[in-house]
Amino acid sequence: MEIRRAKLTDMDGINHLLLQVLMVHHNGRPDLFKPNVKKYTDAQLTEIILDDDRPIFVGVDEEERVLGYAFCILQQHPDDNILTDIKTLYIDDLCVEEALRGQHIGKRIYEYVLDYARSIGCYNVTLNVWNCNPPAMAFYESCGLKPYKVGMETIL
Repeated sequence: MEIRRAKLTDMDGINHLLLQVLMVHHNGRPDLFKPNVKKYTDAQLTEIILDDDRPIFVGVDEEERVLGYAFCILQQHPDDNILTDIKTLYIDDLCVEEALRGQHIGKRIYEYVLDYARSIGCYNVTLNVWNCNPPAMAFYESCGLKPYKVGMETIL
């Protein structure tokens, strides 16, 4: 598997995986997530693929099929009253093709993201994970991530 920045030719494979992620969230929280919709329009996804501050990394096979991805966002808070001005790479979404999970593809993509973050001088890598997705929580914990804040709710 090769891991690289996403290209416009990867859009169909990325959209396929985005739908898988959406359905995990819909199945876990149908009160919040609609079924069978696209997270991004093709125009939005094109814009993200071309944005250096929002890199998408894909793992592809020898036939250029997208096996997994990590959507990332560079974050900084210059001149903020309370936050230090560290550079963070936020993982907005990480997914591996459902049929290929358990083959360490996600771990390799995550490690690639860590190497990238180090190479551009990031202080940390962060992400959010939904409580309704225990397999994702277990995966991230196996990668060494630890909670740094917790979101809570009351449904009225």
